[in-house]
Amino acid sequence: MACCACWTGWKKSRPAGIDCQTKSSLFTRRVPFDFFRKLTQRSVVEESLLVGGRALPLVLIRNSRARRYVLRLQPDGAARVTIPRGGSATAAREFAERNRNWLEQAQQRLATRPVRPASWLVGATILFRGEHQVIAIADEAGANAVKFGSERVNVADVRADLRPAIGKHLWRLAARELPPRVLAFAAQHQLVVRRVTVRNQSSRWGSCSRRGTISLNWRLIQTPPPVRDYIMLHELMHLREMNHSARFWRQVQIVCPEYEAAESWLKQNSALLR
Repeated sequence: MACCACWTGWKKSRPAGIDCQTKSSLFTRRVPFDFFRKLTQRSVVEESLLVGGRALPLVLIRNSRARRYVLRLQPDGAARVTIPRGGSATAAREFAERNRNWLEQAQQRLATRPVRPASWLVGATILFRGEHQVIAIADEAGANAVKFGSERVNVADVRADLRPAIGKHLWRLAARELPPRVLAFAAQHQLVVRRVTVRNQSSRWGSCSRRGTISLNWRLIQTPPPVRDYIMLHELMHLREMNHSARFWRQVQIVCPEYEAAESWLKQNSALLR
């Protein structure tokens, strides 16, 4: 069953990338939701590259589906070069070396991205509907419950990591709110959606199948409403174009003219949503 899936990302933050087909040091024109593609990786070579006076891990990966050399900076700080069919490790190293300046700039951007806290404890701040909310103990005396924004969540121990309990609460909330919103958009744009699911994807914001199934990540409940709506419209437009072609993006722009702002928000905040 063919399917078009869109990241996102929080799985890991989307690695910054540069393409050997770009002229000079132009960046690859790919949106942050387009990391769903499963690569056929045949071999991996680990080396290092001196960037900004520091040794940067360099990983060379062969991919028989790739059409060009692609350089990306991974969330863990390693540089990865994809070697296309017929390519060589030597050419991949030279490609990385030619783009040292780009790697150094990408490192600086990576260092400024917000980092998700390891645990959600009382006093921690989380995203909810795009707003930063502080987790606090519920007002009721003796209650094993916490609150954030308008929500109240029962927990086993207010001193423990609250992420599992709050995560389940957010997931249930998303499962109640997101599907009706998708169906309303589908009706508005005269599209047939057979099923909407809310899942715990580790690597994508959503997906759309040719059979009309839309799957969304429950973490969309943490994003601002315009960003949430953009992901829904993005997936719905795949019912017209099951790809990320120029025609697809024209469809997206028609239904969501401010989509680039949503992409930018997701790119800057994806680490907080993982």
